[in-house]
Amino acid sequence: MNLENDTPRWQAAGQSVRGAAHERSGMPNQDAICWRPDCGAGSLLVLAVADGHGSSRYPRSHTGASLAVETATQLVHDFVTSQEEAENLSLVKRAAEEWLPRALVRAWRDAVDEHIKANPLSEIELDALGRTNGDFTKAYGATIVTVAVAERFVLYLQLGDGEILTVTDQGAVSKPLVKDDRLFANETTSLCTADAWSDFRVSFQPITHEQPALILLATDGYPNSFRDEAGFLKVGPDILHTIRAEGLGHIHENLERWLTDSTRAGSGDDVTLGILCSFVPFCG
Repeated sequence: MNLENDTPRWQAAGQSVRGAAHERSGMPNQDAICWRPDCGAGSLLVLAVADGHGSSRYPRSHTGASLAVETATQLVHDFVTSQEEAENLSLVKRAAEEWLPRALVRAWRDAVDEHIKANPLSEIELDALGRTNGDFTKAYGATIVTVAVAERFVLYLQLGDGEILTVTDQGAVSKPLVKDDRLFANETTSLCTADAWSDFRVSFQPITHEQPALILLATDGYPNSFRDEAGFLKVGPDILHTIRAEGLGHIHENLERWLTDSTRAGSGDDVTLGILCSFVPFCG
């Protein structure tokens, strides 16, 4: 696809790279990224990033992250599509806040159960889990960050660590979700915990006048690669400027290298960045 032609309202790009520390230890990339539709362009786009917990207590968390982004993007895409003709956006907002987190956790758990049936846990994995109560969902523990951009609204959902940034046409950066004070050091809420749906942060924003020019989703390995938060926040306007100057294709071609440099110079953790941008002219 030519990203500078046939201009849709929204376009998506993204990349996940294995952390430098995981390369040294032989651990697989615990992050995952997915967007729908797969072409990454259209008036409705849903993008998700996830981060598996990665310790020995969560032996299949990399798979849990993959199942999370696949489940979230499909479920949210179906939800938004079903609400496109709804006249009352307040009812859509209520469903997004109350029904969607429960449905997402349920769908993820169903996907995990199916994976376990097809791939039974090994003795080593069972020992790591402690063989406690027969709920083996913990083996797949992961966080999830999801954004849907539609004709009339933007929907943000997040469980656990990671970041969402929005950038206006003028380059102003903000965070659309309130901070969860429970997330510090290596502590995070998770899809695998009881009542995980209640830990979701959700924001439903009708598009009345100005929509975001750019939305960034990142697993925590990316912001943690910067010296301070100011350095991370500057990424938003910088990417917007680059898209306007050189096109989204330039970002797509270079993103893997940029993220690899980030993990090697910074946190050493897996790094994932997803990008949603409303069309901006390519000035090159």
